[in-house]
Amino acid sequence: MSATPLPPGQPPPPSGADGAGGLPPPPGTDMTGICFRDQLWLNTYPLDRNLVFDYFALSPFYDITCNNESLRSRQIHPLDMSQLTKMTGMEYVLSDVIEPNLFVIRKQKRESPEKANPMLAYYILDGSIYQAPQLCNVFASRISRAMYHISKAFTMACSKLEKIANVETESDAAAFESKTQKEAIDLKELKRIDHILSSLKRKIGAAPPPPPYPEGYVPPSSEQEKAPDDLLASEAPPQLDPIIDQGPAKRPRFQ
Repeated sequence: MSATPLPPGQPPPPSGADGAGGLPPPPGTDMTGICFRDQLWLNTYPLDRNLVFDYFALSPFYDITCNNESLRSRQIHPLDMSQLTKMTGMEYVLSDVIEPNLFVIRKQKRESPEKANPMLAYYILDGSIYQAPQLCNVFASRISRAMYHISKAFTMACSKLEKIANVETESDAAAFESKTQKEAIDLKELKRIDHILSSLKRKIGAAPPPPPYPEGYVPPSSEQEKAPDDLLASEAPPQLDPIIDQGPAKRPRFQ
């Protein structure tokens, strides 16, 4: 990667014992609650893969003790991988780029030219710089949000079920009370009806006995009364069997 000069107006990094005392403190590991944006720089310089690291170096996420800063002091492009792989320590690399809207910068610790351990990730979205949250924090936040909604759903369902149970209990109690009231016997009304019936019986008197049979008439016995019914039952035609007498072979055919 070719070397590019620092943007105009940017002071050179401090060097030596005098400059070491003025170094800013290293950035924290959890800075997901802040973002950085320099609108004046964005209006002055284009945001592309050649100048994006110079813009990132202005943010509080930048650690001035990284290897990239050493390359900048030697007028070498800070993202030159041919130079970074020769060094060990903390460095920043450009991992993903979608110009000019999205740039992903990864902070990692290099132990050898082939081995580098990722530490943190930052992304520049439309000129605003953010720290990407760690995967464990993302899982914890999503699980906490899911548990909140599940708990809220169970609370709402319990309240609905309690209302339904109360309504059913009230309706059952009302139906039982109405049924009890209908089935309840009013003793006063029963005594009043008995008094009316007894008074009517005294006024009307007992029923007269049935008149005697005419002379020469013999009343039929119970066996003779049942005989005509038995005769009619024996003369009645037998019932048709729905399978034998009305099967498919005996149904009428229409031409």
